[in-house]
Amino acid sequence: MSNLFTHGHALLIGVGGSDIPCTIDDATGLAGILQDAGRCAYPPDQVKVLTGAQATRPAILAALAQLAQETDAASTVLVYFSGHGYQVKASIGQVYYLIPHGYDVNQLSDTAVSGQELAAALLAIPHQRLLLLLDCCHAGGLDDMKTPGLTFTKAPIPQPVIEQFGQGSGRVVIASSRADEKSFAGKPYSAFTLALIESLTGEGVAEKDGFVRVADIALHTREKVPQRTHNRQHPILNFTQADNFVLAYYAGGEVTPKGRPFAGEPVIEGEPGEMARSQTTYQATVHGSGTVVQGSGNQVATGGSIVIGGSVGGNVALGSSGSQTER
Repeated sequence: MSNLFTHGHALLIGVGGSDIPCTIDDATGLAGILQDAGRCAYPPDQVKVLTGAQATRPAILAALAQLAQETDAASTVLVYFSGHGYQVKASIGQVYYLIPHGYDVNQLSDTAVSGQELAAALLAIPHQRLLLLLDCCHAGGLDDMKTPGLTFTKAPIPQPVIEQFGQGSGRVVIASSRADEKSFAGKPYSAFTLALIESLTGEGVAEKDGFVRVADIALHTREKVPQRTHNRQHPILNFTQADNFVLAYYAGGEVTPKGRPFAGEPVIEGEPGEMARSQTTYQATVHGSGTVVQGSGNQVATGGSIVIGGSVGGNVALGSSGSQTER
């Protein structure tokens, strides 16, 4: 018997492009498992997907505004972005940008989404719990371009989001890698999204009670991503005053996990960008389909920023303040 996780809402963005085609499969695959009535059981019309040419700045901002209209103070909200994220330095200062489809490097303020805009849009969404997932440090991208007066540095988490999220509770950010690392693509999904999807099936959950919690996702990605990338990619968890909140069902309200939602063994590229350079294509198999938007138990310690990394099987130091890194 399956039950809908009625207060769950999600917006999933995969920008695509010749250098990161895997981001579309990642967003679509995540949408599929969230909508699957036998797994996460989010109501299908509460899972929105923007991929490829639909993932423009206007469409992303419109979708975030739509979330704000559809959620309430009891909602659990998941926002996922897979694309490029940069700290851009110019003579007037530094600005973080998420790079959407159709950006213009000479007009980033009008064609990209700044960290401040993202933080403001997220905080405008009524919620009890909010999880932001960022897969932003892929190979390729703007660092291959020569742009006079601008310096681009890949960055996993916008500083404005960290600062704004620190003003309230029930909010967590998990990014795919450290700032000095790149995210690995794979088949059917990237290393980070593969671990996310596995966790959402109940793999590695601390309690077999039918629910996936934020710590389950954080710890599973922390173990599996470094393992599959030969210790070259380490997801980052940033939290403020959030407890270890429930994010979804993993088996439609039942307690027995149902395994991965795809056949065969996953493959992670040997070097970041390898799959894109070889023009390898793969059509991900998903359960369920996203709604395309067009147009416009345990306690987690409070405070701090934590890198979930190091060798497989190590401990994560959950600090009460400051920044701690496990190596």
